[in-house]
Amino acid sequence: MAPAEPARRRRSPADDGERDDARTTGSARKAPPRKTDARRGTPRAAAAMRLAAQQLSELLGRPPESVSALKPTEGGWEAQVEVVELERIPDTTSVLASYKVTIDEEGELVSYERTRRYSRGMIDRPT
Repeated sequence: MAPAEPARRRRSPADDGERDDARTTGSARKAPPRKTDARRGTPRAAAAMRLAAQQLSELLGRPPESVSALKPTEGGWEAQVEVVELERIPDTTSVLASYKVTIDEEGELVSYERTRRYSRGMIDRPT
């Protein structure tokens, strides 16, 4: 008895059009070019925020909660990224950490440092 063939995915008419376009251009889809600041060749603010969060996530193995600060530096960008380090119930007792992330002109992570740990329900108080 011959082994069963795997089920084939049905193609929609839109798929056929996309395949024809790829065949006629001779190239597969490419990733969009990284947006940079024309003056210095550094990534723009939105791209820098995404790069900082993504690269820190890869290193820590945890997804970023948010980017709370971003500022340009001489050699790239510096960002403050918030990460949930310990999830608890209720959510207001979860432990978060704030990381200072430095990115160079090419958008590569140069350094990171945990600067603060706090519970989600904690409110900053003026000093």
